[in-house]
Amino acid sequence: MMLQWISGIVVVIIAVVALIDLVPKGLDWVNRIHIGRYQDKQIWNQSITSIGIKWLSRTPKIKVTDQTRLIAIDMMQGNYTRTSIQHWQEAALLLGLAEYVKRNDAPADTTKKIKDFLASKMDAEGNWLKKPEHVDTAILAYAIMKLDFIDVDRYRGALDATWELIRAHIGQEGSVLYRTFMGKYRYVDTIGFICPFLVAYGIRYGKEECVELAVRQIKQYEQYGMLEGHHIPSHAYQVDSKMPLGLYGWGRGLGWFAIGLIDAWNELPEGHERKPLLEASIIQFAKSAVVFQQKQGNWNWTVTREESIPDSSTTATLGWFMLNASQIPAISEMCKASANQAIQYLMKATRRSGAVDFSQGDTKDIGVYSMLFNVLPFTQGFCIRLMNVQVHSKVG
Repeated sequence: MMLQWISGIVVVIIAVVALIDLVPKGLDWVNRIHIGRYQDKQIWNQSITSIGIKWLSRTPKIKVTDQTRLIAIDMMQGNYTRTSIQHWQEAALLLGLAEYVKRNDAPADTTKKIKDFLASKMDAEGNWLKKPEHVDTAILAYAIMKLDFIDVDRYRGALDATWELIRAHIGQEGSVLYRTFMGKYRYVDTIGFICPFLVAYGIRYGKEECVELAVRQIKQYEQYGMLEGHHIPSHAYQVDSKMPLGLYGWGRGLGWFAIGLIDAWNELPEGHERKPLLEASIIQFAKSAVVFQQKQGNWNWTVTREESIPDSSTTATLGWFMLNASQIPAISEMCKASANQAIQYLMKATRRSGAVDFSQGDTKDIGVYSMLFNVLPFTQGFCIRLMNVQVHSKVG
């Protein structure tokens, strides 16, 4: 009797573990039925924005590993998700919704949900409820600064703390570390994380050293982390040897560089002495990146290989870059066409629910990339951001 009882428990456990593995696969299959049916940009914009609003208060968890079997073990060991990943996911959603609210007659419920989100991150004095440890937080701080219906100065404590965190990560050669325990490397991700915040914060509060740090981060990466002759970034480089590390042409790496560069440039006022310097970088990078855009409008997860899988996160971030770069007369028409092609692809990659699909999962290490492609709040946010600016700027 005891043996039968134990056998029954084992069977139940096996069934539960199997279900945990099978349910996500089944849901993906169901949710991808009739994918890519959007034809009207306005309807698509409404759909992706409604999902973004929903996800802001409950951001979907992004897997740390690529494991698709026995994922219950990852859950029990705490390896299924990681909190720090969520900062850039939430930031992208907030950046997208900031553009939506700015450019539309947004319902009061939307602004309330954004304020509720802020209340979940800040105390009554405008400080972070949970002290941030990683520079990833800076992109979330930047997103908060882009909300023009709130008093940004109310959160000055959190913004100051973010600057102090970045300053604590400055290495001996003057650029910012991705992590304090990885001091000998510089990552392309860091450009997207910190540079827009540094410029926005520096301009708003008269801290020119912040602007200079952002420009230095970008220019040093151009000097040591770019493929000569093609001007696309490696994943990272080693500080002492200046040796490039990881993959040249990692799609989201191009995206991180692109959003860091274009948003930093956008935040500089006309007439600022550093604006022409960054504009020259934008022109060079735009001409390089557009070469790798595929016929369907997408960029692949490895942009240099047309056989590799299309990546919606790369396409959304580079689409955003191209749209904003089209303000520069020398590359305006090229960038408008590129941005419009990116939008056409992203519409085809959108589930009927409005969730944009086929984004590469979380990167494991330098040169170790996810082979899972699914929904990603980061991509959703940049699609919302891209679409609301595109519609109201009449680009294309």
